[in-house]
Amino acid sequence: MTTTRPASLTPEFLDGLVQRVPGTTGNTWKLTEVYTGDLLVELPQSSPSDIAGAFDAARAAQQIWGSWSLRKRLKVLKKFHALVLDNQYLITDLIQAESGKNRRMAFEESCDVPMGTSHYIKRAPSVLKDRKHAGPVPVLSHSTEVRRPKGVVAIIAPWNFPFATGISDTIPALIAGNGVVVKPDNKTALSPLFGARLLEQAGMPKGLVQVICGEGPDVGGPMLENADYVMFTGSTATGRIIGELAGKHLIGACLELGGKNPMLVLEDANVDEAVHAALFGGFGNSGQICMHIERLYIHDSIYEEFRDKFVAATEAMKIGATYDFGPDIGSLVSVDHKDRVASHVDDARAKGATVLTGGKARPDLGPAFYEPTILEGVTKDMLAGSTETFGPVVGLYRFSSEDEAIALANDTDYGLNASVWSADTKHGLAVARRIDSGNVNVNDILATAYASKGSPSGGLKQSGVGARHGDQGLLKYTDAQNIALLKKQVMEPKAGQSYEAYAKQTQMSLKLMRKTRLR
Repeated sequence: MTTTRPASLTPEFLDGLVQRVPGTTGNTWKLTEVYTGDLLVELPQSSPSDIAGAFDAARAAQQIWGSWSLRKRLKVLKKFHALVLDNQYLITDLIQAESGKNRRMAFEESCDVPMGTSHYIKRAPSVLKDRKHAGPVPVLSHSTEVRRPKGVVAIIAPWNFPFATGISDTIPALIAGNGVVVKPDNKTALSPLFGARLLEQAGMPKGLVQVICGEGPDVGGPMLENADYVMFTGSTATGRIIGELAGKHLIGACLELGGKNPMLVLEDANVDEAVHAALFGGFGNSGQICMHIERLYIHDSIYEEFRDKFVAATEAMKIGATYDFGPDIGSLVSVDHKDRVASHVDDARAKGATVLTGGKARPDLGPAFYEPTILEGVTKDMLAGSTETFGPVVGLYRFSSEDEAIALANDTDYGLNASVWSADTKHGLAVARRIDSGNVNVNDILATAYASKGSPSGGLKQSGVGARHGDQGLLKYTDAQNIALLKKQVMEPKAGQSYEAYAKQTQMSLKLMRKTRLR
């Protein structure tokens, strides 16, 4: 197994990436390799004036980019798509080093960008084309809906999927004609920086995509003071702050926030398939997926079978700090986050929950490793029972009827993702419609919904506002301009005609247009 840092991540290569970050104060962040804690780079921190300068540069480049035809912009995106695939294993190396995830998850994250890019290359000409609409007077009037870029979009990306969110959210904004300023988490800035480099190599105007760095409280305000729209992925608490700032500056916002996602294993479900899926649902990316599963509801009749098989399968998973495809699970992103996850487990244990497996850190593997953990007897007064743990920790619950299961699944402030398992797909789809969640997967955990790039993906309740993907995920980065034409002035009384006569004529016209379905 490969245990040393990939040869691709040379000091020269990494230093070249961070040189893209505007940072004039001399303040830096020590970006470390998660597996070892060793220093990778000193990451410049952007001041308010640095951030304003980044937006100015992006806005200047946007004047060029926005003037290009959509066809010309898409040619650049096609080149970018090829560059990502040509550099996919290097991107995977970067993601692993900065986030600590296992190689499978890092590789699959790298796939998200070309998938989304390909979808919008195909879909954009139809979505962004001018649309002609009927005017108030048939034949003599019409209006045209024109889609204009917002200007410069702020993308605030989280640490759990830095390349997928930082770059995938950038792509539709660029296709729509905008400039972009990306703010990745300090811990995971390298892969977004490389994505920005590839975009310029593909032929985008220099400066169109900026990457600024800093702690959220320091950079969020200056970003939103300069942005024309913001796309944020992160916690519900921070999302409220971003939404408030966006409202203050009268700009639009799309917010993908937290979750406490349920999985329902119905009475007729294939237990072996559900157990296999739950391994990924609970422990994929060490539980650091916005749409991952934290609450597993299993029908009474199959509960013991599911529990025993799930515990055995979990204990058979391989945990490791390697840059090959061997381990099933990698590290948590940081020691601080490992401590937060551990606090949820410790709180549950202290309040009476049973740890069926896991429940402890693994410092023998690395500074931020934590075992996949299954809890039983979790209640809502526990941290793990009501708030998002965002780690490899799941709770098992019984139910006796589907109505009970649906009520339990919906008994949360969140509504980002859910999973329903049934041998009867028609019935599973019917149950899915009753769950208060922006995404519901039947006989899958999350990938089918999230990778369906033609459908909007967002959260309900406290899990967000707006959506990425689908036509909505492109149109949100545009303003609609209504350009109307009246060929002859007929919407006022003729010379010498009384308004009473004109009013009767108008009323008759409205009735006729309704009857003939002209309006």
